[in-house]
Amino acid sequence: MSVVRITDPADPRVHDYTNLTDAALRRRREPVEGLYIAESPTVVRRALAAGHRPRSFFLADAWLDDLGDVLDAHPEAPAYVGAPAVLEAITGFHLHRGALAAMHRPEPVPVDRLLAGARRVAVAEDIVDHTNLGAVFRSAAALDVDAVLLSPRCADPLYRRSVRVSMGTVFQVPWARLTAWPDGLASLKDAGFATAALALDDRAQDLDVAVVDGTPLPQLDRLALVLGTEGAGLSTDAIAACDAVVRIPMSGGVDSLNVAAAAAVAFWHTRPMR
Repeated sequence: MSVVRITDPADPRVHDYTNLTDAALRRRREPVEGLYIAESPTVVRRALAAGHRPRSFFLADAWLDDLGDVLDAHPEAPAYVGAPAVLEAITGFHLHRGALAAMHRPEPVPVDRLLAGARRVAVAEDIVDHTNLGAVFRSAAALDVDAVLLSPRCADPLYRRSVRVSMGTVFQVPWARLTAWPDGLASLKDAGFATAALALDDRAQDLDVAVVDGTPLPQLDRLALVLGTEGAGLSTDAIAACDAVVRIPMSGGVDSLNVAAAAAVAFWHTRPMR
């Protein structure tokens, strides 16, 4: 392993880890600089297992033994080690999850390649909350969703909070960002997908009985579920571009669920019949 002791928070070698609590700054910096941050030993291991390449590691002495095998396997990536107070001064928060890694951001996956072998796809329109987006990915991984497509204004799945909430499943579920919206939904139809919008709409069918051209959703060979942003929900243009509109039946005076919870329910109900 290549251990580098850090004693000065201003050391330029740890620039990747500075100002991690400034979400706006990090959202701008990380894509431009070609990196993302993996937080916690579990997430670091999942990123590496997915084939992502480390730029460096960043941890307290107490975690050297726990991650020793990882560090030994990647001697090209320096392991920056320091006292907790020094690490906190660099990142802006106490490193209670033990370790971080700066990872090379993978190249974007072309949409046509992403869809080629998929049967179930989630499409997110303008979901800007990183916690919600990470939770959507975690449900997608657990409930047989093969890929996720994002509208141009969606949050970054590789932002630290999204990665952490997803428990690293953002590395497991392939995803791509559409360059046009809602026109990009046409790529799904071209690939043979039926599209169903989750929305509170007068035309919406209840999810448990919804059909597209007479076929129940779980029986469709290829289905894309389109999810809207927090609060406002799906735009009228996105709804109009879909083959069907569906809603989750509610009781108790509740009209809707948080987008992450709604996604999990919809993914479970529409998982492909085996």
